[in-house]
Amino acid sequence: MSWQKSETPDCNTPGSCDPVETVIAPKAKNIGAFDVRRSLPSSKRRMVGPFVFLDQMGPATIEIGNGMDVRPHPHIGIATVTWLFEGAIMHRDNLGFVQEIKPGELNWMVAGSGIVHSERTPDRLRNESHPVYGIQAWVALPKAHEETEASFVHYAESDLPSFAVGETSVTLICGSAWGHASPVELLHETLYAELSMPAGASIDLPDGTAEKAILLLSGKLAIDDNTFDAEQLIVLKDNQHPSVQAEEKAHFMVLGGAPMDGPRHMWWNFVSSSAERIDQAKEDWRNGKFGSVPGDDEFIPLPD
Repeated sequence: MSWQKSETPDCNTPGSCDPVETVIAPKAKNIGAFDVRRSLPSSKRRMVGPFVFLDQMGPATIEIGNGMDVRPHPHIGIATVTWLFEGAIMHRDNLGFVQEIKPGELNWMVAGSGIVHSERTPDRLRNESHPVYGIQAWVALPKAHEETEASFVHYAESDLPSFAVGETSVTLICGSAWGHASPVELLHETLYAELSMPAGASIDLPDGTAEKAILLLSGKLAIDDNTFDAEQLIVLKDNQHPSVQAEEKAHFMVLGGAPMDGPRHMWWNFVSSSAERIDQAKEDWRNGKFGSVPGDDEFIPLPD
């Protein structure tokens, strides 16, 4: 059967309490070279743990002579988390970092009090058709660290734990789960992992994370008596850690963490616990106070 929300679950009967809170169908939007599918924020759920933004890029093929060109733009109050399955992206920021990211590697950029960066297809790929497929996530920073100094760290594929849990292949991007720990330094309890399962395999989700969701990229999963198709964000109820079964070969992300310390305001690329802080960020960007990206001097005006 497909998932249907139970309005009045009988939690006194073993197995009768559905662990799923809601299911979000991402909204697709074409940004020129490819489509993105946004799961967070949603009218159904604004955040899961610290995750306030979740975009799936592709999968798509970019034709010869074209590329992804996200011009220099600002952020505050978050860490951006870039994770690729195919293709490559060149990151540049106003701190002076220039870093190409490829599948299995992680770019972790703490915006804090303010940073500017661009994301473009590397020059080496522009003369050939090439794939693009990955996830761009934003995690909110705790109030005590929203104004922390901006920073950027790149983690190589060999830095991140990759292991098997039964028949399931897991890469632990950040956090601790299944007896492993990622080296990514966090300011808030966060879990983020990529999983691949053959048909018929199963895995128990980790029980140490209060808020969790599954972003199902491909295949079909079953949780209890409910089945879920690809391109859905499956948000679990708090403190649930069910067993997940692959009804067919499945590829998905598990994400979440401890509840954030209050709601967040979001406008364009700015995220903060304070609406006034976002207003200040608008003025700072308008007046050129964020700085510039060496070697990439295009400018994006504030949206209307």
